[in-house]
Amino acid sequence: MNKAIIGKKLGMTQVFLADGTMVPVTVIQAGPCTVTQKKTVERDGYEALQFGFETVAERKLTKPQLGHLKNSGVVVKHLHEFKLDGSNLEVGQTVTCDVFAEGDVVDVTGITKGHGFSGVIKRWNQHRLKETHGVGPVHREVGSMGPISSPSRVMPGKRLPGHYGVEQVTILNLSVVKVDKERGVILVKGAVPGAKNSIVYVRNAVKK
Repeated sequence: MNKAIIGKKLGMTQVFLADGTMVPVTVIQAGPCTVTQKKTVERDGYEALQFGFETVAERKLTKPQLGHLKNSGVVVKHLHEFKLDGSNLEVGQTVTCDVFAEGDVVDVTGITKGHGFSGVIKRWNQHRLKETHGVGPVHREVGSMGPISSPSRVMPGKRLPGHYGVEQVTILNLSVVKVDKERGVILVKGAVPGAKNSIVYVRNAVKK
């Protein structure tokens, strides 16, 4: 059976394994999540489970949102679908962090930090211009754009300055170092996308 959960990235720290090895880990508040909807092939054309995470006051949701959540009996802020094969979960049931265990390999999806309008050096890791005579006065600007006479235009896909970050990124094959059921957190080896307190989606690895 596939496993998945919605969580919140709390930050990074380090832990020491039994052999004394120091491992950098990301602390994720995983769940509790409630099954808010169950998609079926007959009704929706595919099978999936919709999870809800982080309770919120009813006044902060619209009437359609409250009507959608009525059957599950919870009022939550975040919703996300997972296609889980062989799952026997039903609407209203709760999924907690102990669905994962130490040693599991997971994929973590999140929204990367936003860096605003960034230049090509920061955005695309390009080289800066030479700081010799005849170059400048700006040394971090875009260099040659290509041929002058033909085609006499900037080709589509050219790496230029622009909005950097705020993209959905998935990090594959991260190991679960520890699961703390009392605190409701899991420790995942390495870094995951997003800023502190951002929402992340954790599921078992598909390319392990």
